[in-house]
Amino acid sequence: MKIAFFDAKEYDKPAFLKYGGEDNAEFRFYETRLTPDTAALAAGCEAVCVFVNDTVNKDTIDRLVAQGVKYVLLRCAGYNNVDIEYAYGRLHVARVPAYSPYAVAEHAMAMLLTSVRRIHKAYNRTREFNFSLSGLTGFDLHGKTVGVIGAGKIGRIFMDICKGFGMNVLAYDRFPKDDGLAYADLPEIFAESDIISLHCPLTQDTYHMIDGDAIRQMKKGVILLNTSRGALIDANALIEGIKARQVGAACLDVYEEESSVFFNDFSGHILDDDTLARLISMPNVILTSHQAFLTAEALENIAETTLENLRKLEAEGFCENELCYRCGKMEECAKKRDRKCF
Repeated sequence: MKIAFFDAKEYDKPAFLKYGGEDNAEFRFYETRLTPDTAALAAGCEAVCVFVNDTVNKDTIDRLVAQGVKYVLLRCAGYNNVDIEYAYGRLHVARVPAYSPYAVAEHAMAMLLTSVRRIHKAYNRTREFNFSLSGLTGFDLHGKTVGVIGAGKIGRIFMDICKGFGMNVLAYDRFPKDDGLAYADLPEIFAESDIISLHCPLTQDTYHMIDGDAIRQMKKGVILLNTSRGALIDANALIEGIKARQVGAACLDVYEEESSVFFNDFSGHILDDDTLARLISMPNVILTSHQAFLTAEALENIAETTLENLRKLEAEGFCENELCYRCGKMEECAKKRDRKCF
Protein backbone atom coordinates (compact mmCIF):
# COMPACT_ATOMS: atom_id res chain seq x y z
CA MET A 1 0.00 0.00 0.00
CA LYS A 2 1.37 3.38 -1.02
CA ILE A 3 0.15 6.43 0.91
CA ALA A 4 0.83 10.09 0.07
CA PHE A 5 0.87 12.36 3.13
CA PHE A 6 0.09 16.01 2.48
CA ASP A 7 0.84 18.97 4.76
CA ALA A 8 3.19 16.62 6.59
CA LYS A 9 5.50 17.93 9.31
CA GLU A 10 8.46 16.33 11.01
CA TYR A 11 6.40 15.57 14.11
CA ASP A 12 3.93 13.54 11.99
CA LYS A 13 6.45 11.04 10.69
CA PRO A 14 7.73 8.98 13.68
CA ALA A 15 4.37 7.62 14.77
CA PHE A 16 3.26 6.73 11.24
CA LEU A 17 6.56 5.03 10.49
CA LYS A 18 6.21 3.11 13.74
CA TYR A 19 2.69 1.82 13.10
CA GLY A 20 3.12 1.39 9.35
CA GLY A 21 6.26 -0.69 9.53
CA GLU A 22 4.49 -3.97 10.15
CA ASP A 23 2.53 -3.60 6.91
CA ASN A 24 5.57 -2.68 4.83
CA ALA A 25 3.63 0.36 3.69
CA GLU A 26 5.33 2.92 1.48
CA PHE A 27 4.89 6.46 2.75
CA ARG A 28 5.49 9.60 0.74
CA PHE A 29 5.61 12.69 2.92
CA TYR A 30 4.94 16.06 1.27
CA GLU A 31 5.07 19.40 3.07
CA THR A 32 2.77 20.96 0.50
CA ARG A 33 -0.97 20.99 1.10
CA LEU A 34 -3.31 18.90 -1.02
CA THR A 35 -5.09 20.98 -3.66
CA PRO A 36 -6.23 20.25 -7.21
CA ASP A 37 -2.82 21.49 -8.37
CA THR A 38 -0.79 19.23 -6.05
CA ALA A 39 -2.98 16.11 -6.39
CA ALA A 40 -0.58 14.81 -9.06
CA LEU A 41 1.91 14.05 -6.26
CA ALA A 42 -0.35 11.14 -5.27
CA ALA A 43 0.20 9.35 -8.59
CA GLY A 44 0.73 5.63 -7.99
CA CYS A 45 -0.70 5.77 -4.47
CA GLU A 46 -3.81 3.95 -3.27
CA ALA A 47 -4.46 6.43 -0.46
CA VAL A 48 -3.81 10.00 0.56
CA CYS A 49 -3.53 11.16 4.16
CA VAL A 50 -4.63 14.76 4.78
CA PHE A 51 -4.95 17.28 7.59
CA VAL A 52 -7.25 20.18 8.44
CA ASN A 53 -6.07 22.66 5.82
CA ASP A 54 -5.87 20.34 2.82
CA THR A 55 -8.51 20.94 0.15
CA VAL A 56 -10.46 17.84 -0.86
CA ASN A 57 -13.05 19.43 -3.15
CA LYS A 58 -14.65 18.24 -6.39
CA ASP A 59 -11.61 19.04 -8.54
CA THR A 60 -9.19 17.39 -6.12
CA ILE A 61 -11.36 14.28 -5.88
CA ASP A 62 -11.61 13.97 -9.67
CA ARG A 63 -7.84 14.18 -10.04
CA LEU A 64 -7.20 11.68 -7.25
CA VAL A 65 -9.67 9.19 -8.69
CA ALA A 66 -8.16 9.55 -12.16
CA GLN A 67 -4.82 8.48 -10.65
CA GLY A 68 -6.25 5.40 -8.98
CA VAL A 69 -6.52 6.72 -5.43
CA LYS A 70 -9.22 4.86 -3.48
CA TYR A 71 -9.00 6.28 0.03
CA VAL A 72 -8.80 9.67 1.75
CA LEU A 73 -7.50 9.26 5.29
CA LEU A 74 -8.12 12.25 7.55
CA ARG A 75 -5.64 12.39 10.41
CA CYS A 76 -8.04 14.65 12.31
CA ALA A 77 -11.64 14.67 13.53
CA GLY A 78 -13.09 17.55 11.51
CA TYR A 79 -13.95 17.08 7.85
CA ASN A 80 -15.34 20.45 6.73
CA ASN A 81 -12.52 20.60 4.14
CA VAL A 82 -13.82 17.48 2.35
CA ASP A 83 -16.73 17.40 -0.09
CA ILE A 84 -18.25 14.30 1.49
CA GLU A 85 -21.24 14.20 -0.83
CA TYR A 86 -19.16 14.37 -4.01
CA ALA A 87 -16.74 11.77 -2.65
CA TYR A 88 -19.58 9.24 -2.35
CA GLY A 89 -19.15 6.51 -4.91
CA ARG A 90 -15.67 7.78 -5.81
CA LEU A 91 -13.45 7.75 -2.73
CA HIS A 92 -13.80 6.21 0.69
CA VAL A 93 -13.15 8.81 3.40
CA ALA A 94 -12.26 7.92 6.99
CA ARG A 95 -11.33 10.11 9.94
CA VAL A 96 -9.92 9.93 13.46
CA PRO A 97 -12.93 10.93 15.59
CA ALA A 98 -11.06 11.08 18.91
CA TYR A 99 -7.28 11.11 19.13
CA SER A 100 -6.85 12.87 22.45
CA PRO A 101 -9.78 14.90 23.67
CA TYR A 102 -7.75 15.56 26.81
CA ALA A 103 -5.05 17.32 24.79
CA VAL A 104 -7.47 19.85 23.28
CA ALA A 105 -9.43 20.43 26.48
CA GLU A 106 -6.26 20.89 28.53
CA HIS A 107 -4.89 23.35 25.95
CA ALA A 108 -8.08 25.39 26.18
CA MET A 109 -7.71 25.60 29.95
CA ALA A 110 -4.00 26.42 29.65
CA MET A 111 -4.82 29.36 27.38
CA LEU A 112 -7.56 30.54 29.73
CA LEU A 113 -5.27 30.44 32.77
CA THR A 114 -2.50 32.17 30.85
CA SER A 115 -4.88 34.95 29.88
CA VAL A 116 -6.66 35.59 33.19
CA ARG A 117 -3.47 35.37 35.31
CA ARG A 118 -1.31 37.31 32.80
CA ILE A 119 1.29 34.54 32.82
CA HIS A 120 2.55 35.39 29.32
CA LYS A 121 3.13 39.00 30.33
CA ALA A 122 4.87 38.02 33.58
CA TYR A 123 7.13 35.60 31.69
CA ASN A 124 8.25 38.30 29.28
CA ARG A 125 8.87 40.74 32.12
CA THR A 126 10.98 38.48 34.28
CA ARG A 127 13.09 37.49 31.25
CA GLU A 128 14.13 41.16 31.23
CA PHE A 129 14.56 41.23 35.05
CA ASN A 130 11.39 43.28 35.46
CA PHE A 131 9.71 41.97 38.62
CA SER A 132 6.97 44.59 38.88
CA LEU A 133 3.43 43.29 39.43
CA SER A 134 1.78 46.39 38.03
CA GLY A 135 -0.86 45.51 35.44
CA LEU A 136 -0.80 41.77 36.21
CA THR A 137 -3.95 41.57 38.35
CA GLY A 138 -6.11 38.66 37.28
CA PHE A 139 -9.27 37.09 38.70
CA ASP A 140 -10.40 33.82 40.26
CA LEU A 141 -12.00 31.22 38.03
CA HIS A 142 -13.77 29.79 41.07
CA GLY A 143 -17.41 30.81 41.02
CA LYS A 144 -17.36 32.11 37.44
CA THR A 145 -19.81 30.79 34.85
CA VAL A 146 -18.44 29.10 31.75
CA GLY A 147 -20.61 28.40 28.73
CA VAL A 148 -19.44 25.40 26.72
CA ILE A 149 -20.80 25.21 23.17
CA GLY A 150 -20.57 21.59 22.06
CA ALA A 151 -21.02 18.74 24.54
CA GLY A 152 -19.00 16.10 22.72
CA LYS A 153 -15.96 14.33 24.17
CA ILE A 154 -13.71 17.39 24.20
CA GLY A 155 -16.42 19.69 25.50
CA ARG A 156 -17.28 17.32 28.32
CA ILE A 157 -13.66 16.94 29.39
CA PHE A 158 -13.29 20.72 29.37
CA MET A 159 -16.42 20.96 31.54
CA ASP A 160 -14.94 18.48 34.01
CA ILE A 161 -11.77 20.56 34.21
CA CYS A 162 -13.82 23.70 34.82
CA LYS A 163 -15.83 21.97 37.55
CA GLY A 164 -12.51 21.09 39.20
CA PHE A 165 -11.85 24.83 39.47
CA GLY A 166 -15.23 25.35 41.11
CA MET A 167 -16.80 27.00 38.08
CA ASN A 168 -20.50 26.97 37.19
CA VAL A 169 -20.98 25.18 33.86
CA LEU A 170 -23.67 25.78 31.25
CA ALA A 171 -23.74 23.56 28.17
CA TYR A 172 -25.21 23.99 24.71
CA ASP A 173 -25.55 21.19 22.19
CA ARG A 174 -27.82 20.73 19.20
CA PHE A 175 -28.67 17.28 20.51
CA PRO A 176 -28.82 17.56 24.32
CA LYS A 177 -29.00 14.37 26.35
CA ASP A 178 -30.50 13.48 29.68
CA ASP A 179 -27.07 13.23 31.27
CA GLY A 180 -27.11 15.62 34.19
CA LEU A 181 -25.53 18.58 32.38
CA ALA A 182 -27.06 22.02 32.80
CA TYR A 183 -28.14 22.70 29.22
CA ALA A 184 -29.09 26.17 28.05
CA ASP A 185 -29.94 27.77 24.72
CA LEU A 186 -27.46 30.08 23.03
CA PRO A 187 -29.04 33.37 24.17
CA GLU A 188 -28.77 32.19 27.78
CA ILE A 189 -25.18 31.02 27.23
CA PHE A 190 -24.31 34.44 25.81
CA ALA A 191 -26.09 36.39 28.57
CA GLU A 192 -24.91 34.39 31.59
CA SER A 193 -21.36 33.28 30.78
CA ASP A 194 -18.21 35.01 31.97
CA ILE A 195 -16.25 32.66 29.70
CA ILE A 196 -17.42 30.95 26.51
CA SER A 197 -15.53 28.01 25.02
CA LEU A 198 -16.25 26.53 21.58
CA HIS A 199 -16.04 22.75 21.13
CA CYS A 200 -18.34 22.11 18.16
CA PRO A 201 -17.72 21.16 14.52
CA LEU A 202 -17.81 23.62 11.65
CA THR A 203 -20.95 23.16 9.55
CA GLN A 204 -23.27 25.39 7.56
CA ASP A 205 -25.24 25.92 10.76
CA THR A 206 -22.25 26.84 12.93
CA TYR A 207 -20.36 29.03 10.43
CA HIS A 208 -19.80 32.45 12.11
CA MET A 209 -22.03 31.43 15.01
CA ILE A 210 -20.05 34.00 16.98
CA ASP A 211 -20.76 37.14 14.95
CA GLY A 212 -21.44 40.76 15.83
CA ASP A 213 -24.99 40.06 16.98
CA ALA A 214 -23.89 37.18 19.23
CA ILE A 215 -21.11 39.27 20.76
CA ARG A 216 -23.54 42.11 21.55
CA GLN A 217 -25.64 39.61 23.55
CA MET A 218 -22.68 38.58 25.71
CA LYS A 219 -21.64 39.86 29.10
CA LYS A 220 -19.36 42.87 28.91
CA GLY A 221 -15.80 41.63 29.35
CA VAL A 222 -16.53 38.05 28.27
CA ILE A 223 -13.57 35.81 27.48
CA LEU A 224 -13.85 33.74 24.28
CA LEU A 225 -11.97 30.45 23.75
CA ASN A 226 -11.81 28.63 20.42
CA THR A 227 -9.90 25.38 19.97
CA SER A 228 -12.27 23.93 17.35
CA ARG A 229 -12.46 25.61 13.92
CA GLY A 230 -11.59 29.20 13.08
CA ALA A 231 -14.70 29.98 11.04
CA LEU A 232 -16.93 29.48 14.07
CA ILE A 233 -15.96 33.09 14.87
CA ASP A 234 -16.25 36.07 12.55
CA ALA A 235 -12.74 37.46 13.08
CA ASN A 236 -13.66 41.01 12.08
CA ALA A 237 -16.64 41.00 14.43
CA LEU A 238 -14.33 39.76 17.18
CA ILE A 239 -11.96 42.66 16.57
CA GLU A 240 -14.84 45.13 16.78
CA GLY A 241 -16.02 43.46 19.98
CA ILE A 242 -12.57 43.79 21.51
CA LYS A 243 -12.28 47.44 20.45
CA ALA A 244 -15.69 48.15 22.00
CA ARG A 245 -14.50 46.49 25.25
CA GLN A 246 -17.38 44.04 24.95
CA VAL A 247 -14.91 41.15 24.66
CA GLY A 248 -12.42 41.22 27.50
CA ALA A 249 -10.04 38.65 26.02
CA ALA A 250 -9.80 36.02 23.30
CA CYS A 251 -7.82 32.77 23.35
CA LEU A 252 -7.61 31.32 19.86
CA ASP A 253 -5.92 28.14 18.67
CA VAL A 254 -7.62 28.39 15.28
CA TYR A 255 -8.29 31.15 12.78
CA GLU A 256 -10.68 31.41 9.85
CA GLU A 257 -7.98 32.00 7.22
CA GLU A 258 -5.27 29.92 8.86
CA SER A 259 -4.60 27.58 5.95
CA SER A 260 -2.01 29.81 4.29
CA VAL A 261 -0.32 30.87 7.55
CA PHE A 262 -0.41 28.25 10.30
CA PHE A 263 2.26 25.52 10.49
CA ASN A 264 4.75 27.78 8.68
CA ASP A 265 7.58 30.03 9.88
CA PHE A 266 7.06 33.60 8.72
CA SER A 267 9.37 35.24 11.24
CA GLY A 268 11.27 38.04 9.57
CA HIS A 269 8.53 38.47 6.95
CA ILE A 270 5.63 40.87 6.59
CA LEU A 271 2.31 39.18 7.40
CA ASP A 272 -0.09 39.78 4.53
CA ASP A 273 -3.19 38.93 6.54
CA ASP A 274 -4.15 42.26 8.11
CA THR A 275 -6.93 40.77 10.23
CA LEU A 276 -4.63 38.20 11.78
CA ALA A 277 -1.94 40.84 12.33
CA ARG A 278 -4.46 43.05 14.16
CA LEU A 279 -5.53 40.18 16.41
CA ILE A 280 -1.95 39.28 17.29
CA SER A 281 -1.17 42.92 18.09
CA MET A 282 -3.92 43.16 20.71
CA PRO A 283 -2.67 42.73 24.29
CA ASN A 284 -5.73 40.73 25.36
CA VAL A 285 -5.51 38.17 22.56
CA ILE A 286 -3.55 34.92 22.91
CA LEU A 287 -3.13 32.99 19.68
CA THR A 288 -1.51 29.62 19.09
CA SER A 289 -1.22 28.01 15.66
CA HIS A 290 -3.60 25.03 15.85
CA GLN A 291 -1.44 23.18 18.35
CA ALA A 292 -4.10 22.11 20.86
CA PHE A 293 -3.94 18.52 19.55
CA LEU A 294 -0.15 18.37 19.65
CA THR A 295 0.82 15.90 22.35
CA ALA A 296 2.83 12.70 22.07
CA GLU A 297 -0.22 10.66 23.03
CA ALA A 298 -2.39 12.32 20.38
CA LEU A 299 0.16 11.79 17.61
CA GLU A 300 0.40 8.10 18.50
CA ASN A 301 -3.38 7.72 18.52
CA ILE A 302 -3.75 9.58 15.22
CA ALA A 303 -1.25 7.34 13.44
CA GLU A 304 -2.59 4.11 14.91
CA THR A 305 -6.25 4.92 14.14
CA THR A 306 -5.54 6.29 10.66
CA LEU A 307 -3.68 3.17 9.59
CA GLU A 308 -6.19 0.89 11.27
CA ASN A 309 -8.95 2.62 9.29
CA LEU A 310 -7.12 1.75 6.09
CA ARG A 311 -6.46 -1.84 7.15
CA LYS A 312 -10.13 -2.40 7.93
CA LEU A 313 -11.36 -0.86 4.68
CA GLU A 314 -8.96 -3.01 2.68
CA ALA A 315 -9.11 -6.29 4.59
CA GLU A 316 -12.57 -6.33 6.14
CA GLY A 317 -14.51 -4.08 3.81
CA PHE A 318 -15.83 -2.07 6.75
CA CYS A 319 -14.63 0.79 8.93
CA GLU A 320 -16.69 2.41 11.67
CA ASN A 321 -14.83 5.69 11.07
CA GLU A 322 -15.79 5.95 7.40
CA LEU A 323 -17.60 9.18 6.51
CA CYS A 324 -20.64 9.24 4.26
CA TYR A 325 -23.16 12.00 3.72
CA ARG A 326 -25.95 9.39 3.73
CA CYS A 327 -25.10 7.87 7.11
CA GLY A 328 -27.94 8.37 9.54
CA LYS A 329 -30.23 9.66 6.80
CA MET A 330 -31.20 6.44 5.07
CA GLU A 331 -33.05 3.43 6.45
CA GLU A 332 -30.84 1.22 4.33
CA CYS A 333 -27.38 2.21 5.57
CA ALA A 334 -24.52 0.04 4.36
CA LYS A 335 -22.43 0.86 7.40
CA LYS A 336 -25.17 -0.45 9.69
CA ARG A 337 -24.96 -3.71 7.75
CA ASP A 338 -21.21 -3.86 8.43
CA ARG A 339 -20.14 -2.92 4.93
CA LYS A 340 -18.35 -0.02 3.29
CA CYS A 341 -20.58 2.95 2.66
CA PHE A 342 -20.60 2.06 -1.06
